[in-house]
Amino acid sequence: MFDFATATVIYCVLVAVGFLGLWMYYDRRDHRRLELERRKTTFHCIRCDAIYSAPTGHDLSKCPKCGHENTRLRF
Repeated sequence: MFDFATATVIYCVLVAVGFLGLWMYYDRRDHRRLELERRKTTFHCIRCDAIYSAPTGHDLSKCPKCGHENTRLRF
């Protein structure tokens, strides 16, 4: 069927493709996870002077310390 050299090359290529596929899957998964972590909106509480963050897309958020609703910081 196949000689030893051809079978070895095919095996090595399949292993390399498997590792490449796993590497790409985990790289994309981690990139999505870190991008969601990085994309946050920063808030400053005017009542208790705390700085905190919330997920992107929120213009108002309640302070975790005192519960006062604040607008996001704009730079």
